[in-house]
Amino acid sequence: MSVIIDEEQCTGCGNCVDSCPYGAIELENNKATVLPNCNLCGVCIDNCPLKAISLERDKESGEKIDLSQYKGVWVIAEHYKQIVHKVAFQLLGKGRELSNLLDSTLTFVILGANFDEKLGDFSEYGMDEIIYVKSPILKDYYSDLYVKVISELIEEHKPEIILIGATPTGRDFAPRVAKRLHAGLTADCTGLDINPETKNLLQTRPTFGGNIMATIRTPFSRPQMATVRPGVFKALKKIKKEVPVKVIDYKFTAKDTVSKIIKIINTSKSTVNLEDAKIIVAGGRGVGSKENFKLIEDLAKALGAEIGGSRITVELNWVDPDRQIGQTGKTVSPKLYIACGISGAVQHIVGMENSDVIVAINKDPNAPIFGFAHYGIVGNLNDIIPLLIEEINKLNLNKE
Repeated sequence: MSVIIDEEQCTGCGNCVDSCPYGAIELENNKATVLPNCNLCGVCIDNCPLKAISLERDKESGEKIDLSQYKGVWVIAEHYKQIVHKVAFQLLGKGRELSNLLDSTLTFVILGANFDEKLGDFSEYGMDEIIYVKSPILKDYYSDLYVKVISELIEEHKPEIILIGATPTGRDFAPRVAKRLHAGLTADCTGLDINPETKNLLQTRPTFGGNIMATIRTPFSRPQMATVRPGVFKALKKIKKEVPVKVIDYKFTAKDTVSKIIKIINTSKSTVNLEDAKIIVAGGRGVGSKENFKLIEDLAKALGAEIGGSRITVELNWVDPDRQIGQTGKTVSPKLYIACGISGAVQHIVGMENSDVIVAINKDPNAPIFGFAHYGIVGNLNDIIPLLIEEINKLNLNKE
């Protein structure tokens, strides 16, 4: 795509120059000129009073695409050792919501081998149909094979929206598929919705280092693709139902892949499993020091909880990196999340905002975290946490 300026209509008013957030437009001979650092944000188009600026799509990207041909929401599953990653079922929950808003179908797509007997279990997660592409080689993940098969399926069935887990596997094949299809892809989305007027997918994600939330749309291309990290959405409650299954026996040739899996070596598995934790006690800069983080550990121990931390606590070496929660860490959704000394920056909020109950402890009554918390305690955590531990221990003793 490129920004085009109609020189005959342009009067050199300078509105576009003033409005461009990247300084990518300048006046030359009293005419607006687009500079190479333009990122196609479109702000100049909205601010031109004479409508002399437009966004032109490259022919290669499918300028004349018929959007009406594309219908339905797809969730692409991934698996390892015959176990489907839980993010697929979480995406089915959001996919059900989106497909209802569009009055369309929700399809679960899985590539693999030996899943025939498990397809009935998958149908309990709210989809309308299943597409199962089976081949012995698909028992393991091959990037080139996934890209080939998924691209062919999309070209044949033309789904409107495709949701993929933002896992190492999803982050590998999703952009390759998008490039092959000249489609738009938004990575690491924290929110998905449908514009009620245009029916376009609204994809929300942190940007500019997590300081703002941007809502992105891809109105001129299909499918609309998004990746979402595990834990952002919740799976629907299982409902027994039968759905139609389309089984495709795919025959690959030797030319279809240039790679060969010789051996899979598992890395040492972390004992930290924040994504499945029911209770998390997390600390931020307000804890004060690594030594003071023992308060967080003591509270977590009393509650039988996992320990988490904000990005700064990891950078300061107060907690291990695998306990970081937020945009550059893990996304969690426990039943109870206790934020201690965490101010509430967007980078952290996107990683825990879907918790059932959020309790915030902070000495600053104006801390942004209180805007997201269900319960807030204003005060010094050095005084508050010991009192909480004392009361929790009393309750534990009474249970015994």
